[in-house]
Amino acid sequence: QVQLVESGGGLVQPGGSLRLSCAGSGSMFKIRDMGWYRQAPGKRRELVALVTDDGTTNYADSVKGRFTISRDSAKTTVYLEMNSLKSEDTAVYYCNARRFAVYGGGEFWGQGTQVIVSS
Repeated sequence: QVQLVESGGGLVQPGGSLRLSCAGSGSMFKIRDMGWYRQAPGKRRELVALVTDDGTTNYADSVKGRFTISRDSAKTTVYLEMNSLKSEDTAVYYCNARRFAVYGGGEFWGQGTQVIVSS
């Protein structure tokens, strides 16, 4: 099993920055991809950014150029650097980890961290 714990959310003014962290524990060697999703009130959960096992990154169009995802060398922690924040970035941000198919596939979720962008 894998456990994911997010931190770093909070209240920030428009144009500000936040850095989210997601610390993974357990069988992290079985994890292929790690990423961040978000869910705003009344909306579906959406992908924000993803980093694969080989370091390839993908971003939602709405955050390209503003957000940066990274993973530590041990591949147990993933970060999301968020700059130039907008009110529409307000959401609960969830960390996600996907397991290699050879280990049965599947995915794990963190409990979420709230980000509020407001003046």
